[in-house]
Amino acid sequence: MRHGKKVNHLSRQAGHRKSMLANMACSLIEHKRINTTVAKAKALKQFVEPLITKSKEDTTHNRRIVFAYLRNKYAVTELFRDVAAKVGDRPGGYTRIIKLGNRLGDNADMAMIELVDFNELYNGGKKEEKKGRSRRGGKKTTSTAAPAAAPAVEEAPEAVAAPVVEEAVVVEETVAVEETPVAEAPVAEETVVEEAPAAEIAPEEAPEAAAEGEEKKEDAE
Repeated sequence: MRHGKKVNHLSRQAGHRKSMLANMACSLIEHKRINTTVAKAKALKQFVEPLITKSKEDTTHNRRIVFAYLRNKYAVTELFRDVAAKVGDRPGGYTRIIKLGNRLGDNADMAMIELVDFNELYNGGKKEEKKGRSRRGGKKTTSTAAPAAAPAVEEAPEAVAAPVVEEAVVVEETVAVEETPVAEAPVAEETVVEEAPAAEIAPEEAPEAAAEGEEKKEDAE
């Protein structure tokens, strides 16, 4: 009989069970959350949390102990480098189990096990609430400053847009008025230049004719 023995064998021999839990722990450290059955998730929680506690103190001895369980140097490196930095202030309870319902094939209870500190959806709201409670004065200052800045930004484009449109129309009209006299001026000057020589030639021919008439009269006399 197995009275008082609370270890779940998961229907596997000792070697198979340890290898399975080591592989699941490496996947959890790499992906930060995995889906499995509720029984395996509970067994994994008991297996991986002592290893995470060891990773808080980065020594050669602790790395060798963790490597003896995980048997994956890449998982050990990530555990001591990334995971330990996140869980440094947490005294325990590094993982969370969330039930997902039953599996379609064999109706087994399914669950998701994840590292608590890497869930941004759950931790994001809690961090904001803590900051708000400790800094009540800061919230008031930000709330009063926000409404004052908003109308200034909205009014500026309206005041600038109206005069720009009016000035553009005025400039176009002035240019059109100035171009018309410039086109007519050369025509008036050409007409004056052509008529001037005709008027000058007539007086020059008249004295010559008068001089010839006088010479003829003198010869006749």
